[in-house]
Amino acid sequence: TAAAAADGTGPGAGSKKVGFIFVGPKDDYGYNQAAYEGSQALKKKFPDLEILTAENVPEDDNATRVMEKMISDGAKIIFATSYGHLDPAQKVAAAHPDVAIVQQGNFIKDAVGKNIGTYFGTVYEPVYLAGIAAGKATKSNKLGYVYAFPIPQTIANINAFQLGAASVNPAVQTYVVNTSNWCDPAKQAEAAKSLFAQGVDVITQHQDCTATITKAAEEAGKMVVGYHADASALAPKGWLAGSQWAWADMYADIVTTARAGKFTGSPYNGNYRVGFKDGKNPFVESKFGAGVSAETKKLIEDTKAKISKADGSPFLGPINAQDGSVMFKAGEVPDYAKVESLNTKFVKGVVGELDRKSTRLNSSH
Repeated sequence: TAAAAADGTGPGAGSKKVGFIFVGPKDDYGYNQAAYEGSQALKKKFPDLEILTAENVPEDDNATRVMEKMISDGAKIIFATSYGHLDPAQKVAAAHPDVAIVQQGNFIKDAVGKNIGTYFGTVYEPVYLAGIAAGKATKSNKLGYVYAFPIPQTIANINAFQLGAASVNPAVQTYVVNTSNWCDPAKQAEAAKSLFAQGVDVITQHQDCTATITKAAEEAGKMVVGYHADASALAPKGWLAGSQWAWADMYADIVTTARAGKFTGSPYNGNYRVGFKDGKNPFVESKFGAGVSAETKKLIEDTKAKISKADGSPFLGPINAQDGSVMFKAGEVPDYAKVESLNTKFVKGVVGELDRKSTRLNSSH
């Protein structure tokens, strides 16, 4: 690997084209839009670079086919941006050792090949901070959370949201509904309606496309917390806070590393994760809505500083699950990997059961 790095012949070296595949549309006010915007930021940073993009690429052999086409068209760096794109990405990487392939959000459990890696931010940290805004804003003490699949990453977000809200409002509860789909506007609308009927006055979500729930909150006169992308324009009255992807810097660094022939042995040639403690989390706080007071903003700022320190975490123990079992012991400061592995149950204060039937272990955003 040292030789590859030194002579600039590593995977992706000198690439003039970079390919991106997205599981959904580029204008979903959510996960895919954020990734697409990150890809377009590369055009500005590298004027000599051609960006190839493909939307609505399923998490199956279609992904393999689309990536193969991009490689045949000259791409030597590929971003496979959906969790379920990992298997196709590994297949393509094995067939093209001169191409650098990075996958967004999954985790390679076996030995990592020289031309592949995964990357992601720590999503639950800004979600915890947004929970504080929700906990301060609610009048009914009922928050709503519409999520896709009960996988550790999603459960961690729901738990962090409830913990953030409860840290400023011990009476608050988070009511959950799952849709078993990353983007099903009809199911999302139905879920939002059912939550509002139960008295929920602040709603958030873990869905790829976020417009439906954001608009539903605004139309119902409720408050909303965003996720994945800035959708504040859709809820000028009800928007409180949120969290969103800012991929530009990380994407640029991955491309710079690969083009220089230094991908193999780099942090990206593995399972790369960053959060507030590293100062580089690509998952950042969204803008605040007009209804968030200066006092709440200051509290969130102070809390962010606390959880960014070595001895801080949204999951600083003691934390108990819904069923009373201990998730994190008193004084325990779990690292990022442990948070993801132990969030298999809802915390105390979450209302609703995990729908294990809808678990889809190969997909997560």
